[in-house]
Amino acid sequence: MTNAPARKHTALPKAQILIEALPWLVRHNGKTVVIKFGGNAMIDEELKAAFAQDVVFLHHAGLKPVVVHGGGPQISAALDKHGIVSEFKAGLRVTTEDAMDVVRMVLAGQVQRELVGLLNQHGPLAVGLTGEDAHTITATRHRPEIDGELVDIGRVGEITDIDTGAIEALLADGRIPVVSSIARSQDDGHVYNVNADTAAAALAAALGAETLMVLTDVEGLYEDWPNSDEVISRLTASQLEKLLPELSSGMVPKMEGCLHAVRGGVTTARVIDGRVQHSILLEIFTDEGIGTMVVPDAPEGDAE
Repeated sequence: MTNAPARKHTALPKAQILIEALPWLVRHNGKTVVIKFGGNAMIDEELKAAFAQDVVFLHHAGLKPVVVHGGGPQISAALDKHGIVSEFKAGLRVTTEDAMDVVRMVLAGQVQRELVGLLNQHGPLAVGLTGEDAHTITATRHRPEIDGELVDIGRVGEITDIDTGAIEALLADGRIPVVSSIARSQDDGHVYNVNADTAAAALAAALGAETLMVLTDVEGLYEDWPNSDEVISRLTASQLEKLLPELSSGMVPKMEGCLHAVRGGVTTARVIDGRVQHSILLEIFTDEGIGTMVVPDAPEGDAE
């Protein structure tokens, strides 16, 4: 009998952690959360496995996760193998017809398949689709402006329409949709490579998601980088809009995506550190949270 109190004592922290999660479980139950999978979490085996566990946990905790992914490092490696030079303009990959074939093959045939496989180790849950399927994502040719001139960067798309029907049907069936960031063309019968951060934000807004989460390779949005590594834990859409011109090129599509999402009705958008195992659970189910959270300008009853 003497060891009973010791047993209780060692189990107590686990109970406290579960109880801390309770208000968040209640708040998020039945809500859709769109997660952009990218960065180191996409190439490190342990982080990949932890990511899959987190998404399945959300599913079993009563949330409706939707995963959106790109595949920058994998695309670069495959293009290299095919002897196609990777070129970037205005922070976007120049995508020729030949390169587009490789992009489509890598995203839908490699990255998506691996992620679906990791999730389905935990049950018959994940279903992969691309933006081409059921007109989920429609785009037109994107021509960025460089030095005052519009530049043709090939089959890079600007999203013009989202049809959430297929994703909503999968969610209603208790599945986890895994979406590759490829879009059907609005006007010429081809397909487009679209930025995965932008695609995740557009889907989050169209789905009326509670939360958009963007995994990245930094702790969040820094207060005064590179002079300080203090992370801004929370800011409003207007505050973010003012900061956008000062951000590094890699953070711009992520933070523009967050801005688009909260202005489109998503309750919160978060940039979190995908290098931290179980960062998704830490962000959603703990009082502290990690990363940077963006909220609409006039949040009502939002938890601090």
